[in-house]
Amino acid sequence: MAVPYSRTIIGGLPWYSVLVVTGMVLAIWLAGRQEKRLALPKDTAVDLALVAVPCGIVGARAYYVIMSWELFAHNPISVLYVWQGGLAIYGGVIGGALGALCYARKKKLRYAVLADMVAPGLLLAQTVGRWGNYFNMEAYGPRIADARLQFFPLAVYIPADGCWHAATFFYESVWNLLGFAALWQIQRKRQQAGNVFAWYLLIYGSGRFIIEQLREDSLYIGTLRASQWLSLVLCLAAAFVLLRRACKGPKGLLACAICTLLWIVRWWVLGKHGLYAALLLVAGMMALWLSRENRKALAWVCATLLLDGLGLLSAITGLPLETVAAGVHAALCSLTLPMGVWALCISRK
Repeated sequence: MAVPYSRTIIGGLPWYSVLVVTGMVLAIWLAGRQEKRLALPKDTAVDLALVAVPCGIVGARAYYVIMSWELFAHNPISVLYVWQGGLAIYGGVIGGALGALCYARKKKLRYAVLADMVAPGLLLAQTVGRWGNYFNMEAYGPRIADARLQFFPLAVYIPADGCWHAATFFYESVWNLLGFAALWQIQRKRQQAGNVFAWYLLIYGSGRFIIEQLREDSLYIGTLRASQWLSLVLCLAAAFVLLRRACKGPKGLLACAICTLLWIVRWWVLGKHGLYAALLLVAGMMALWLSRENRKALAWVCATLLLDGLGLLSAITGLPLETVAAGVHAALCSLTLPMGVWALCISRK
């Protein structure tokens, strides 16, 4: 498993394409199961897919090509070689979202309801699609020199440089699967239109921001990876929507927003343990105060603080990226933002 036996499954059919299509089929099937619950017309999921999927593929390819044009400048026709890899998930989400917006307007359906219908299946599709990176031997992380850690799924062997690297594609696939499970539970409860999609953006964005730091083949905008910029924007937007709907007054919203910003700011100070601890302390104290009258919210805050503490401990005891401790730190850092926002939301009820 450290090295895929082949990039193709049968003849010249790439595993990458098979897995991406499989993810799409699963997403459409799951969306179809939501139609009746969301009071949408029959076959809405299939009709939407006929518009959103092509738009998503175009968006995914366009995003990748724009961010890495130097790879295609010498042979522009290679832009069409999508079976060789080079589909950016965020570009696919943006393209698909624009296609869904056009569909919603044409059919006079609420866009937020369509987004909620698609969100869980979209995250499951991303879980499956990430394995295409495994067969293409891409989307991997830093080199792992410690022989004790050179095993799959912690690491993958990349023949191109003869080294073992962190299997970041696998980390993200696991994160997406856990996120799908969370979304599936969230959507089963009565939600305002658009909430499920907002949770999708927050869950996926928080994990992507952290995991992206471990990748060696990221697309950059300035000194920060492009996916990190987009993850940051989406996390802020999603958290604001969720908190604004949960908070009854501007004072409560402001306090919750400050608390959330402190949780996000720590993403930039992962190596500065004193500042990291200070941010967690302030955010934790604010969250405890905000949830003091809601036992369920208080329990979520305590669980979040516990994971934050474990994350800080793992960072202090294992600084190099190639250690297991750093991976644990990244996972916990990703997990606590959605948990914290969830606690703040239910504390307002």
